[in-house]
Amino acid sequence: MPVPPRWVRRLVIAPAVVLVTILVLATLPVLVLVALALTSLVPGYFRLPRVLWLTLFYLTWNSAALVTMLGLWLGSGFGWKIRTPAFQRAHYVVAARFLRALFRQARWVLRLRITLHGDTPDADSFGRQLASGRPLIVASRHAGPGDSLVLIHTLMNTVSREPRIVLKETLQWDPAIDVMLNRLPNRFIAPAPFTPDGRPRESVLRAQIADLARGLDHDDAFVIFPEGGNFSPQRRERRIARLRAMGLEQMARRADAMQHVLAPYPGGMLAAMEAAPDADVVFIAHTGLDRMVSIGDLYRELPMDKEIIKRGWHVPAEQIPAGEEARQDWLYTWFETIDAWVQEHQPRDLGPPRQRRRSRPSRSRQRPGRSHRTPTPERSEQPREP
Repeated sequence: MPVPPRWVRRLVIAPAVVLVTILVLATLPVLVLVALALTSLVPGYFRLPRVLWLTLFYLTWNSAALVTMLGLWLGSGFGWKIRTPAFQRAHYVVAARFLRALFRQARWVLRLRITLHGDTPDADSFGRQLASGRPLIVASRHAGPGDSLVLIHTLMNTVSREPRIVLKETLQWDPAIDVMLNRLPNRFIAPAPFTPDGRPRESVLRAQIADLARGLDHDDAFVIFPEGGNFSPQRRERRIARLRAMGLEQMARRADAMQHVLAPYPGGMLAAMEAAPDADVVFIAHTGLDRMVSIGDLYRELPMDKEIIKRGWHVPAEQIPAGEEARQDWLYTWFETIDAWVQEHQPRDLGPPRQRRRSRPSRSRQRPGRSHRTPTPERSEQPREP
């Protein structure tokens, strides 16, 4: 669905969100009683109260962010100084605090455990990779709801980076994200259009990304998702078919061998590296929420009781190959590494036994003397590297 014009988003959608929040808060006692009454009728571990609480918190969070953004706009002289360094820094501080609040709430309600791995399996190692003190390009896998939330939270609140993010333009439907991130150096982009024979027209997209990546300093982090969208089996098949239609049979075979990631679009990543030649690159893999593709999947999984594992690989600028063809092959090789890592770190269900019993075969189907438990293979903590 196309994003409405800016004036519609600012004068219609944003005020509507604030009004809806006020109405929801005014009727909260009734909504809580209804949710509790329906809890016994709807399967799930307090699913409806969790959904209600998340919805209420998100509306309140969004409205509070909009009011704060309005205050900064007024304080900047009705937007006159909104792009000055002082107000840019103020926006980063506000964004970090609101993101921290959203992250903590989502983690608590959804009962998520987050494990960070760098060169060694510990959070400090992961943080050191992102806090190199040099310009940074962060290329992340994209799969599951909110997968980027942990990454951006880590960049802003753990290693004090100022991210520049390449985002889908549809995220501007969210008023807080729309206002907050449009005031900072980010880019909302439409998916790259294609020619009738399936070839991408990348020139405009590459120019936008190069402009955003230009001038990175020691505490900046350019964040990009080379797959161009959340992973799904359907998107994976379409990406492979498109590569074959373009005559890129070797790339199509490599994409077909990767089961957990999409074949990356090289254009944006190559443009960023050309515009920021002194920047190191950190590749990010994660697993835990990748099986939740639709809103229905998300609802059925509540509470998630999942472990999210993130793994980072740091590549100094001096080790990045030169030349577009070599860099494209290098990018594919890293995504093959990410795919292998995801295969070795499939999601673990941390829920209580009474939740897991739903997925086990009934006793009547079990054969005497045979266990239905599948042994868990040993996992390598150090995946192969290109």
